[in-house]
Amino acid sequence: MSGTVKKVTDVAFKAGKKIDWDGMAKLLVTDEARREFFNLRRAFDEVNTQLETKFSQEPEPIDWEYYRKGIGTRLVDMYKQHYESIEIPKFDDTVTPQYKPKFDALLVELKEAEEKSLKESERLEKEIVNVQSLKKRISTMTADEYFAEHPELKKKFDDEIRNDNWGYSHYKEEQNA
Repeated sequence: MSGTVKKVTDVAFKAGKKIDWDGMAKLLVTDEARREFFNLRRAFDEVNTQLETKFSQEPEPIDWEYYRKGIGTRLVDMYKQHYESIEIPKFDDTVTPQYKPKFDALLVELKEAEEKSLKESERLEKEIVNVQSLKKRISTMTADEYFAEHPELKKKFDDEIRNDNWGYSHYKEEQNA
């Protein structure tokens, strides 16, 4: 096996071990995202398996003496000479240098999106708790209690009353239009 193929196989194998597939799967919210993620994981595993099996094995050495006994020395020597003269071109990886920075940038973007998503999830969880609490208390809550929890709304209503703006001007404009 050529050194380059061995390096590619080793890198792919090590990369597969470093990926936290289960951790990433826990972050997915929709069924479609989970489906796509598992398709990606299956494809990655298939490629990794092929790299490990097909390209990591050395070819079986040819037993030239066995063939010399059955076929003859001259013909086998001619095949051996041609076989040994074959040069397998060395793989020159021009793709990885082009796409590695893009991939690294996507990983950074993914981490930022993950952090943003977790913060938004925390905010939404708190909002859900607040709404559920409000839903339980709304039927017995007074306006003063509500405004105590939402002073910005009290200020808005007070400003509207002070400016003699009872919220009908917008409605009247729609009616006149």
